[in-house]
Amino acid sequence: CVCIERAIQTHYLDIINFFERRATNAAAESFNAKIKAFRAQFRGVRDRAFFLYRLAKLYA
Repeated sequence: CVCIERAIQTHYLDIINFFERRATNAAAESFNAKIKAFRAQFRGVRDRAFFLYRLAKLYA
């Protein structure tokens, strides 16, 4: 009721963008899932700079 109305008001521009251009954020969500899986695989990495380097080389 009020929650639905507030959600529509908050995301109005994204909703309109979808219907005008059929654009979604699926690519960004997919990329975030890949990063999350990569982080889970290398949990406990101490060399943060090397971790970010590998992440950039794999997904850039």
